[in-house]
Amino acid sequence: MKKRLSMQDKAEIAMKVAVRKAIADHKKKGRPIAIWKDGKAVNVRPDKL
Repeated sequence: MKKRLSMQDKAEIAMKVAVRKAIADHKKKGRPIAIWKDGKAVNVRPDKL
């Protein structure tokens, strides 16, 4: 029997998929991506993604 996913589970899955796509797109186009690190926004080079 399959377990039905809650709305929260579906939202979390959708967010993870969207983040993976955004990272892949930035890497493909050679653009850095902004992340939070130690309470500050920093840019990560595409070769480090």
